[in-house]
Amino acid sequence: MAGHVIPHFQNDAGYDTIEVGVTEFMCCGANPPHDHPHVYLDMGDESEIVCGYCSTFFRFNPALKATKTSPAGCGFGEKAA
Repeated sequence: MAGHVIPHFQNDAGYDTIEVGVTEFMCCGANPPHDHPHVYLDMGDESEIVCGYCSTFFRFNPALKATKTSPAGCGFGEKAA
């Protein structure tokens, strides 16, 4: 899979569900210092997955771009505007 960046997502706000625009990504938990090991999650043929570390439920939403989330702002390293 060389040649593309795998998006990283975090859940600082403690959302139960985060919709993402990709089926392969890294979950970081929350932003440091409250993060967990960055784990690779692959939904495969499914459209949902739960992170085994933080229990965040991720759902694939094909209407979102690769680095966007719903609710907004769950991309790892994003700065608040």
